[in-house]
Amino acid sequence: MSRMQSLSDAEWALIEGFMPSSEGRRGRRFSDHRLVFEGIIYRYRTGIAWRDLPAEFGPWQTVWKRHRRFAGDGTWDKVLTALLTRADAVSEIDWDVAVDSTIARAHQHATNTTRLTGASSNYMKQKSEPVDHAIGRSRGGLSTKVHQLCDGKGCPMIVAVGPGQGSDSTMFPYLLGAVCVPREGAGRPRTTPDSVMADKAYSSRGHRALLRGRGITAVIAEPRDQQGHRKRRGSRGGRPPLTDPSKYARRHVIENSFERFKQWRGLATRYDKLASTYHAAIILRAILLWLPALTERR
Repeated sequence: MSRMQSLSDAEWALIEGFMPSSEGRRGRRFSDHRLVFEGIIYRYRTGIAWRDLPAEFGPWQTVWKRHRRFAGDGTWDKVLTALLTRADAVSEIDWDVAVDSTIARAHQHATNTTRLTGASSNYMKQKSEPVDHAIGRSRGGLSTKVHQLCDGKGCPMIVAVGPGQGSDSTMFPYLLGAVCVPREGAGRPRTTPDSVMADKAYSSRGHRALLRGRGITAVIAEPRDQQGHRKRRGSRGGRPPLTDPSKYARRHVIENSFERFKQWRGLATRYDKLASTYHAAIILRAILLWLPALTERR
């Protein structure tokens, strides 16, 4: 397989049927989806400008417009949902999920648009372009925070983006609420993991109550300040929350997932002006992380 090609024939066969058709729509017919798909992957894998795409992928404008179109109409999300459905059907999803976030520095080319700074926004809540384009100022400068919920093997299931200074804790209910894996046959979609593994940033009574109310095991460490506050209250502080040490030791799977994400230079550093475009590229990376396991099961 050459440097210009990332997908095997078996992997493309899994997703080809979910790509939109140009039949029934006005305008020119879609050109080869696979070639454009490879061009989008190449751009984000290498981190080059769209205009610098090799001529082997065709006009760079076509590749860029196709990515923007599929980001806007939800094509990438539909493909990921279809792969999750297939993975659940063959018992490939480990439902001991993990939650965390990572920072992506924003390049100067991503920050030269008008932004309403200080606004409370994230792409998951609004399902449209947030007013600050999910760019905020954290300790490292202008950045975007990528929030993720992955399965117990480190494969991404839910991804959201927000400003760099955004709180991990406030995003937790939205990530958990977005879990919805349809069944291949009859039956309701699965929306409830077996357990949730998270670090101390997600420890709160509200989150534990949310998980307990849905029958989900909380594998979340209690920070020292909460431990001290509970002990000072004596019997009124309640019992210490139980955490399974063996499961908590597996929380590294989400760190491994972020490492695989950031192997793509166009994701490790954000060059996209719009949050919707950058979010779609992250979904595209998630699709490629699921494909190898599913093609092996065919």
